[in-house]
Amino acid sequence: MKVSKMTKRLTTFFGALAVASSLAVTAQAAGSGENAALPPRTVAWSFEGPFGSFDRAALQRGFQVYREVCAACHSLDYIAFRNLADDGGPGFTEDAVKALAAEYTVEDGPDEFGDMFERAGKPSDYFPAPYPNENAARAGNGGAFPPDLSLIAKARVNGPNYIYSLLTGYTDAPAEFDLGDGLSYNAYFKNRQIAMAEPLIEDLVEYADGTPAGVDQMASDVTQFLMWTAEPKLEERKGLAIPTLLYLLVLAVLLYMSYKKVWRDVEKD
Repeated sequence: MKVSKMTKRLTTFFGALAVASSLAVTAQAAGSGENAALPPRTVAWSFEGPFGSFDRAALQRGFQVYREVCAACHSLDYIAFRNLADDGGPGFTEDAVKALAAEYTVEDGPDEFGDMFERAGKPSDYFPAPYPNENAARAGNGGAFPPDLSLIAKARVNGPNYIYSLLTGYTDAPAEFDLGDGLSYNAYFKNRQIAMAEPLIEDLVEYADGTPAGVDQMASDVTQFLMWTAEPKLEERKGLAIPTLLYLLVLAVLLYMSYKKVWRDVEKD
């Protein structure tokens, strides 16, 4: 029996919820012991606070880092190509999105003969996953399963700071540290060792806008991009806050005036 794309996405969605729940337990487990993970560093993000917004240039650079570095192992299941042109997003034009989507090959079908086929991507397509299933992903990563990154910035406690700290937290292990085979030392990960090799090195990408591609810069940019994928309506939500508060304030004044008028002739004890 063939499983529909919607069924697959729902399965992935509920799987992400399960991961989010388990991450809270993981965070607690990582909070004690000699090799406990360090708390994430605090970074001042442009999207924080009641009036915060995304940095469009950073989102575009972050997408470039995801595409050229992260996408080799990590999927982005809940983002379609057309979302890159949405209001509040990275700000790509529709023509740029069409050209980008066409660079990908996606599976479609079945055709009139009942067979699946491959075609060039369209803006309505979702980003293709790097592996066909979890077993293939584990086989290609030494048994570790690279998680989908669509919701990672919200699934992890203090997500943006955690992602940034993790990406910039690779160092050589102390001489007395017992590092497992095939693992890398990272003070911000559980037990301070992680299966993912250091993903970012100086000048790994060549930014289209000419920004120097230092490790800190790339980590910051891709973190902001992943915050957008996790909460693409962030600016819209914050934009509604002030009108909503003003409405509630006016409503409170009107209710108070109505109260005074209705009960003005009632004798008070």
